[in-house]
Amino acid sequence: MFARAFPAALLAALVALPAAADGPADNIPDNVRPVPPKGIDLPPADDAELRKGLAELQGLIKDIGRHPLLADVAIYEKAVRYAVEYKEVFDPKGIPAVKNVLKAGLERARLLKDGKHPWTTQTGYVVRGYFSKIDGSAQPYGLHVPANYQFVGNADHRLDFWWHGRGETLSEVNFLAVTQNAGGIIPAPGAFILAPYGRYCNANKFAGEIDTFECLAHVSNHYRIDWSRLVARGFSMGGAACWQYAVHFPTLWCAAAPGAGFSETPEFLNNFQGEKVQPKWYEQKLWRMYNATDYAQNIFNVPTVAYSGEIDKQKQAADVMAREMKKVGLELTHVVGPKTAHSYEKAAKEEVNKRIDAVVAKGLPKQRDEIRFTTYTLSYNQCDPILLDGLVKHWEPATVRATMKDGAYDITTTGVTAFTLRSRARDVKVTVNGKVVLDQKGLPDVGRPNEFRFTDVAGGPAVGAAPASGLAKTPGLQGPIDDAFLSRFVMVRPTGKALNEKVGAWADAEMKHAVTHWRKHFRGDAPVTDDTKLTDEQIKNANLVLWGDPNSNAVLAKIADKLPVKWTAAGVTVGDKTYPAGTHVPVLIYPNPLNPTKYVVLNSGFTFREYAYLNNARQVPMLPDYAVVDITTPPNSRYPGNVVRAGFFGEKWELLANDGR
Repeated sequence: MFARAFPAALLAALVALPAAADGPADNIPDNVRPVPPKGIDLPPADDAELRKGLAELQGLIKDIGRHPLLADVAIYEKAVRYAVEYKEVFDPKGIPAVKNVLKAGLERARLLKDGKHPWTTQTGYVVRGYFSKIDGSAQPYGLHVPANYQFVGNADHRLDFWWHGRGETLSEVNFLAVTQNAGGIIPAPGAFILAPYGRYCNANKFAGEIDTFECLAHVSNHYRIDWSRLVARGFSMGGAACWQYAVHFPTLWCAAAPGAGFSETPEFLNNFQGEKVQPKWYEQKLWRMYNATDYAQNIFNVPTVAYSGEIDKQKQAADVMAREMKKVGLELTHVVGPKTAHSYEKAAKEEVNKRIDAVVAKGLPKQRDEIRFTTYTLSYNQCDPILLDGLVKHWEPATVRATMKDGAYDITTTGVTAFTLRSRARDVKVTVNGKVVLDQKGLPDVGRPNEFRFTDVAGGPAVGAAPASGLAKTPGLQGPIDDAFLSRFVMVRPTGKALNEKVGAWADAEMKHAVTHWRKHFRGDAPVTDDTKLTDEQIKNANLVLWGDPNSNAVLAKIADKLPVKWTAAGVTVGDKTYPAGTHVPVLIYPNPLNPTKYVVLNSGFTFREYAYLNNARQVPMLPDYAVVDITTPPNSRYPGNVVRAGFFGEKWELLANDGR
């Protein structure tokens, strides 16, 4: 357990949920306190010292140039730069921490410039970094390397993820300052602990979710990990993260151990925050992205031991998961610390560790006998050995149940149109919804699983058919708007004259808001280019976030007539209804007509806003695939204006009657 692996100071910093996030004072959208909070003005002498050191660090990074370990240094540069440039020193007592982080960065930079990198062969706790594919930013993580790890060897090691708790002042400096000197015993002999930063304080959702997998990829490139012994763990906000990772990726983990936190949005906010949520119809559908309760059946596939303090209000998270699991015939193992509030009780913690260690000793099964899987989106489409390729209707339940023995697969689906089966068996027989679709013997051993694609699953299932031509919602290209910010994107700034002054001013302000809040809440510098400078490479490899209108943005002008929502000087047209152009703006996501393997987004960053920053359970998608915004209502802490219409495209990216309700 992380709680037995790290010292008290680290645990307090990475686990605790501040009282500032509690209660009805944070339920007023018109009176939202800033998150992160406003920092202090640095004393002139300290400011000068830090800026001088930062300039030196930036010079060393420039001297180092392209280097595979450069991110291990760049994390320090970004941490200090953000602290100084954006006033993210929150208390005078935090000034020494910035200086210490700067000192550590300079030390690493000098070593790397000289061709040395001793931290890469260091056991105990070490801070590492990687450059994210999303925005190119340097992102840090903490790693406990087991004392018995042999850097020249072939033994693989267990790896436990630990997702941290809420921390509104958990800047990169504070993350690095807390972790860089941390130590302590490991959770089990020979095990790594990976503590992602998670791009700040978002409960590891959206780009914070992707951070986990980028950390995992980076660690696996530098250390030998046992892929059959990955463990999901976390407490408080990290417990919420653990729930969503367990249900969304159930066959990745050997075991899961969520502690406290939340597992869905509406009941938690009512219980913990005293807020009665009144969602719009599409917002309620979009809760199905991160409500772990909607995916409760998936716990069938991953041994899970939940922990709660008996008198912790966040015990609610495990209680509602137990309720939903019971509906599908599952029982949750729930260890409760008696008379304990928001912390681990000693004996209960030991019981959790004992149970998890027993599961991990067995590892993942080489061949599962059965899987049960539910999803609502192709964002979460995998339950080994099956990958879903198409759904009947997004945001409605799609299920798979399969039994497997000696190459015989009996698969039953609902809400699924296509899937892929991966099998290492030499003799394969597949029955789909009662029909034998495949029966082959003597398949060659190609050193990897054979893949069989099944289509028309809901009708007359067939194997081997090529995907239908034309646009379709597929994994990684299924929306909603927020999905564009889970992979590489570039914001495209208009340089022409707007259709009218109001639209131009709104688009300019919203783009600035998107760039500013990407840095604040996903801790990266959003890539921005002018419409006249967009490159073929960016079109090929990035999602394009276009700001402005067809008159002001040259890229949008090229594709405007190829989008299902039409936008001209006459108005914004959705189906048979047109909205006045002078007061209405379309917001949408759609396959880019210039490169249909990537998205194009019009006039939106990530869709939750300042009100959601106050409680992580509110940090969910707030807009579906498209919306029409009346900009005569100014943007506020929840919406970019008055959303007068919104909806989901169909499975072929077409407009649907009734907006896809």
